[in-house]
Amino acid sequence: MEKPRLDKWLWQARLFKTRVLAAREIRAGHVRVNGGRVKPSRSLEQDDLLAIRREGFIQQLRIVDYAARRGPPKEAAMLYEETKATETARLDAAARHKAGTARAPAPAGRPDKRQRRNIRRSLGKG
Repeated sequence: MEKPRLDKWLWQARLFKTRVLAAREIRAGHVRVNGGRVKPSRSLEQDDLLAIRREGFIQQLRIVDYAARRGPPKEAAMLYEETKATETARLDAAARHKAGTARAPAPAGRPDKRQRRNIRRSLGKG
């Protein structure tokens, strides 16, 4: 099988929702291959190490296989192996996110006319 481009592989492995998003993150330097910055068109090898900067942690993956198409999530998960340190960091980040959102009280309902005016003023829109 032909070696895939980095942006295509990230999309096929369901690490990004679209190829455009994957390419944007690669160009921004948030995705590294074997420790170095790369372009979205870089060809991948098996056993390459990817470091993907996510919110609150860096996800480290080892490429196990390539895909001919973007398949279901179970097939996509078989394309890479996640390191143990990354797996615990990802779970910790998810727990922190869940704890942070649990503290925010739910709004009582829709704002009335007076509250909407105050909201608009605070946003500088009127």
